[in-house]
Amino acid sequence: MKSSDKEINIKELDVLYLDNHLLAVNKPAGLLTQPNNSDAPDLETAAKAWLKKKFNKKGNVFLHPIHRLDKPVSGIVLFARTSKALSRLNSQMREKTIEKIYLARVEGHLKAKAASLKHTLTHGDHRAHLSPEGKEAHLSYTVCKSDAHSTLVEITLHTGRYHQIRIQFASIGHPIVGDIKYGSTQEAPRIALHHSKLIFDHPISKDKITITSKVKEII
Repeated sequence: MKSSDKEINIKELDVLYLDNHLLAVNKPAGLLTQPNNSDAPDLETAAKAWLKKKFNKKGNVFLHPIHRLDKPVSGIVLFARTSKALSRLNSQMREKTIEKIYLARVEGHLKAKAASLKHTLTHGDHRAHLSPEGKEAHLSYTVCKSDAHSTLVEITLHTGRYHQIRIQFASIGHPIVGDIKYGSTQEAPRIALHHSKLIFDHPISKDKITITSKVKEII
């Protein structure tokens, strides 16, 4: 990663929540959640650098994401700052007690104002596939509003499969606006999918925590 890219991300880091155990950051569209084998900038590296600078840490920074967002998707990413927080939040993820809510603009007009979608999915070649041999993918949605060519929906994820929201809406004929990989025909500067709300029990205090993130581009 170029140092200039890293500094830009540190400066522009949009912190939504911070305490001794947690950090929640608003990931912009087009940024990786974690480093890969490329030199592309990523949110985790930028967040570690931000914490190191903010608290004047000398050694390595402990920081692990509880969940990940696809590179084209924006919104909340929650990190654990301690091993205890990481373990307890991972348990909440396995027990499906963390509520993840997204906003998406999909092509066309949905027949049902509210419904659940269930499919079985596999993934390979950097995309998800419908397959009877796959794992269950379950989400529910509510229509917020529509315009001439698209519909804004609020989505609650009940499972966390690879590209789940993207392929599930594409499979019913309503791909997410701008998501060319899954069949969108409407031009857009980005995929119109945003992680807007996260609700969970604090891993240490047990308080109910709600983190929200607004997005203007897809509303």
